[in-house]
Amino acid sequence: MAERPPRAGTIGAVPLVRAGDISLHCERTGSGQPLLLIMGMSGTALHWGEPFLQALQRDFETITYDHRGVGASARLEGPLTIVQLADDAVALLDVLEIDAAHVLGISMGGMVAQELALRHPERVRTLTLGCTYCGGEGSSLSSPHVVQKLTAAMGSGDRALALRTAWEINVSQAAAADEKSKARFLAVAERRAVAVPVIMAQLQAVIHHNTRARLGALRAPTLVVHGTEDQMLPVGNGPLIASQIPGARLEILDGVGHMFFWEQPGRSAELIRSHAAVPA
Repeated sequence: MAERPPRAGTIGAVPLVRAGDISLHCERTGSGQPLLLIMGMSGTALHWGEPFLQALQRDFETITYDHRGVGASARLEGPLTIVQLADDAVALLDVLEIDAAHVLGISMGGMVAQELALRHPERVRTLTLGCTYCGGEGSSLSSPHVVQKLTAAMGSGDRALALRTAWEINVSQAAAADEKSKARFLAVAERRAVAVPVIMAQLQAVIHHNTRARLGALRAPTLVVHGTEDQMLPVGNGPLIASQIPGARLEILDGVGHMFFWEQPGRSAELIRSHAAVPA
């Protein structure tokens, strides 16, 4: 396996790989078995946070990337679907010459990971689904109050307000008061912004996602992680998903919000590390 991904081109110091018919910004760091990390809606590869990635890179070769329409990855053309994003992930594994990887998907990325594991089970060693949603009966998206709050902030034209609101909604109340962590989050958002039309296209993809009736076909060892203070995708989604996947392990993090890996990077990395020891 190559130490770094083959490059179709670069923008500054940003590595681009040709994945299928598009280019994706991708970074490979660390050593060990490959771990593909699939980010959620409005997020970038930077949103994993250095503490979490560094904790993982002691045991894994981490592969992070930006979805189409995000950062230096290919521009978004037309509507978006979760299946399309899953196909992008498989194309990325192909070009990196990775036959199978441990897969972590959070939020929208967890929906992408579900489709990836269902459509290409041979490419997934273990599956970790964090703070995500499967659609169908019993699932729940953000409450009307949260949607209204986010929509008002995004539509205000005040970028600082939009970012502060996103921070408050994506973490627990206790974490929201941590000024150092907040500053790191805001700095990440400033380094690589995601355009509102792209976020809206991702939202439509999320709304139409539904794997509930198919989750029983999953055979990869699966870990489901969810925080009790998740405002974006309520905690009830976690037990529902775990109940539909044969042999799935459920970890509920008390007092933790949507970005559990940001609030508890060490504990989150340890959960994934121990889960990856399960034979695929």
